[in-house]
Amino acid sequence: MKFVDEARIKVIAGNGGRGCVSFRREKFVPFGGPDGGDGGDGGSVTMRSREGINTLADFRIVRTFRADNGQPGGGKDMTGRGGVDTLIHVPVGTIVRDSATGEVLGDLARAGIDLLVARGGKGGWGNQRFKSSKNRSPRQYGPGLPGESRELELELKVIADVGLLGLPNAGKSTLISVVSAARPKIADYPFTTLHPNLGVVACGNQRSFVMADIPGLIEGAADGAGLGIRFLKHLQRTRVLLHLVDIAPVDPNADPVRDAISIVGELGKFSEDLLAKPRWLVLNKSDLLPPEEATAQAISIAQALDYRGPAFLISGATQGGTTDLTEAVMRFLETGEAPAQGNLALPEVKPKKGEVARKPARKKAAPKRKAAARRPAAKTRKKPAKTLARKSAKRPARKPAKKRRA
Repeated sequence: MKFVDEARIKVIAGNGGRGCVSFRREKFVPFGGPDGGDGGDGGSVTMRSREGINTLADFRIVRTFRADNGQPGGGKDMTGRGGVDTLIHVPVGTIVRDSATGEVLGDLARAGIDLLVARGGKGGWGNQRFKSSKNRSPRQYGPGLPGESRELELELKVIADVGLLGLPNAGKSTLISVVSAARPKIADYPFTTLHPNLGVVACGNQRSFVMADIPGLIEGAADGAGLGIRFLKHLQRTRVLLHLVDIAPVDPNADPVRDAISIVGELGKFSEDLLAKPRWLVLNKSDLLPPEEATAQAISIAQALDYRGPAFLISGATQGGTTDLTEAVMRFLETGEAPAQGNLALPEVKPKKGEVARKPARKKAAPKRKAAARRPAAKTRKKPAKTLARKSAKRPARKPAKKRRA
């Protein structure tokens, strides 16, 4: 199935049924009165995110989704049947926008989320709703309200933990094919990958993460060169980016340092948030050079880029160094702490003149809690002697006890 990450559809909710005008007519009931029932409510249109759908290709075929109308009311106070709701299944990670206003109606980032996109119309009242002491035989009824109708824009952003970034033929598709069960198209010409690919990387018992491979970028992609940068939106939900650099390009005029800098520049033109994500340097195709030369070439590229994060030297073709890379990524996703360095030990960068050397950030110790100040014990206030003397003077003298007669 062709990968489609953008689609435009139209949703139409059902109209409410009209109310009924009816009067009770029975034998021996001369004044039956009105008994017209209400109309049924129209059906609504709801979107639900579901796993197992990876593309919006189905919406290129069916573009209009309509819910049922409500049925009109009947006599004997019978309410009309409500319209059946329409449920649309979309892939996880779909963003729904209103085409007219550009408002984001919802982001279905998890499976099982329901989003009401068009509400059905309310059913009209029957004539029994209009009866009163003054209007005993009403002939009014409600026609029913129309359902909502709107055009929607669907945009899919794949849900992945790790994103692969780099030039065409940097080895991204080869890497995702050797560390996961994904089978993207691999060839020796550029722009082999035409749409994003997802792969689940297993790192032991119940430890895995999702990796996304997008088409390669070239200089000027922000201006439409190559496949452009519209596929970069699939990396906005990732937690870490792996920047793959070819240390042994086939083209003798290619400069890995210049190309890597241009890729970072295109990344910043697309989104500042994406540029601020953790980005690790992965130097690929070490199998094309002798081991010592490959290590020296990788270190020189990292130094020219002034890179100070974790760096990995791998070979997608021979799977060399891929285990160290996946284990480091798994630990980062579990703990949130990036490793100090990868399997490629970079020499310490000496600070330039006037530049303060970077020191490892120290965790601030938790402030000690001050002991609660004890309140002094309440002191009993002694009353002055004069007050005691006055109180004793006011008290009447006790009468002597009477002696009992013998």
